[in-house]
Amino acid sequence: MGSEEEPSQVRRALVDSLAGAISGGISRTVTSPLDVIKIRFQVQLEPTTSWGVLQRDVYGPSKYTGLLQATKDILREEGLPGFWRGNVPALLMYMPYTAIQFTVLHKLKTFASGSSRTEDHLHLSPYLSYVSGALAGCAATIGSYPFDLLRTILASQGEPKVYPNMRSAFVDIIKTRGVQGLYSGLSPTLVEIIPYAGLQFGSYDTFKRSMMAWNRYRYSHLNLGSEDDSVSSFQLFLCGFAAGTFSKAACHPLDVVKKRFQVSNILSQIEGLKRHPRYGARIENSTYKGMYHALKEIVAKEGFGGLYKGLFPSLVKSAPAGAVTFVAYEYISDWLESILM
Repeated sequence: MGSEEEPSQVRRALVDSLAGAISGGISRTVTSPLDVIKIRFQVQLEPTTSWGVLQRDVYGPSKYTGLLQATKDILREEGLPGFWRGNVPALLMYMPYTAIQFTVLHKLKTFASGSSRTEDHLHLSPYLSYVSGALAGCAATIGSYPFDLLRTILASQGEPKVYPNMRSAFVDIIKTRGVQGLYSGLSPTLVEIIPYAGLQFGSYDTFKRSMMAWNRYRYSHLNLGSEDDSVSSFQLFLCGFAAGTFSKAACHPLDVVKKRFQVSNILSQIEGLKRHPRYGARIENSTYKGMYHALKEIVAKEGFGGLYKGLFPSLVKSAPAGAVTFVAYEYISDWLESILM
């Protein structure tokens, strides 16, 4: 009995990890341009909206003042490749991240429900869905964090570049900060990922259950034939879209604090952020001593609006990214199951 069960568990883990990695890679590549714009907004100290520019009294002119304006500037100054700057470390981060996340998530739900069948996982209480998502997000973050740090650095540096590629950034961080430098800002990242992953996966399960209930109602009350609660591709897309929007809107301030903390603790060690003056004020050495300090400094100097810099491109990216990731995962895992299970 045990000899038959173990290969099944291995195959299940293989399906979850491959489906997670592939869906994550597709989603990340498609939404990379919006991610680059979001990071540029988040690490810019000046206002990022036209209204904010009119209110400025601390900083000079803003480099980026809106999604359309930022898109035009990056395209003109850096060409199309500028929108995929940092995408290789992003893929190296996000593909292991989603692979670990979906694998751990399935394991946790299997443990909680007593069944490895995906359809049985939908009967878990919403509370367990949120907790499972949060724990899976923590595990995935720890496993892929160095690539998240490198991606943030490459995407935020602008021109002229401090690091021409991921390898030079990796080598320099190891030289100057040691291995622990690759985990700078991990604590605020974990503080961010707990509510974000919990809300994303928990709300996705909630929306999916609601969609299944609607389908059952539709078939039973509208005389559409036999009762069927299966969810269509478009409905899965809507569930992922809603989950991505909700979780990102709720947790965006924590993401801003994390990005500032990362840039402050790594790039600031190299005489501040060596960007051309046109990119605006730079984050100096040890600007932020911790996550709470970063939060206070941002609010004090930039107002509460500073915590929401990059929110619009972040939502524009996160909503379709969540939708693409969930839909791709559902279909790729079903396909892999038919081959491997």
